[in-house]
Amino acid sequence: MRDPAPSGSAVLQADNVSKRFGGNTVFADVSLSLGDKEIVGVIGPNGAGKTTLINILSGQLEPTAGRVRLRGGDVTGVSLAKRAKLGVVRTFQQTKTFKSGTVEENLRRAQMFSGSNLRMDEPYVRALLDRAGLLARLDHLSDTLPYGMQKMLGLIMAILTKPGVLLLDEPAAGLERSERFFIDDYVAAVVRELGASVLLVEHDMELVKRLCPRIAVLDGGRLIAEGPPAEVLSRRDVIEAYLGTADEEDLADA
Repeated sequence: MRDPAPSGSAVLQADNVSKRFGGNTVFADVSLSLGDKEIVGVIGPNGAGKTTLINILSGQLEPTAGRVRLRGGDVTGVSLAKRAKLGVVRTFQQTKTFKSGTVEENLRRAQMFSGSNLRMDEPYVRALLDRAGLLARLDHLSDTLPYGMQKMLGLIMAILTKPGVLLLDEPAAGLERSERFFIDDYVAAVVRELGASVLLVEHDMELVKRLCPRIAVLDGGRLIAEGPPAEVLSRRDVIEAYLGTADEEDLADA
């Protein structure tokens, strides 16, 4: 097992984290760190423990064993809401907007609830709204928007909370292929404009390879590989985790 990065060099890290529900261990002895302004991708088959990792890092779940550290300080017992106030913000696979509010009202509520001083008329925020097709729909109710626009609205709402660490749970899920390049612009803005670190859980491998200099692979609740995408995706155990079997053709195509 890889030793976790020293606390001083990581913005957010999991140290030998496990999660059990009754006698069932769903997540076991995982150590993973996220550095300053770093983008790390987490991949793995369905049921691998990817969302459990985000739940534990965000404070939605408390680990059965191990610790979570934020800038060196132990936040293992800190709640989701309190951790968000410390700058650790997560998104969800499904859209999370105020359905009865307009696009503009949703954006303002995100600011209000987080206490952020980030203005929605910041040029890069407006650029993201325009990129998502939302700038011309500020007065539209969010539940009348196509699913993809609702998803992108939820992501921009997360930016307006001014996160220091952003945990993205399958941000491209439900987006049309043409919409998925919004995620590239979005993550770039989070890192460049806010100086935030990003952990990205995603099944779209092309998106992961474009955005993430480092990826981690979970399988069966365990970390089985970590490193640059080209190196990790050529490993036999990673191919087996995704495909069930590995042969020379699988390795050549990875």
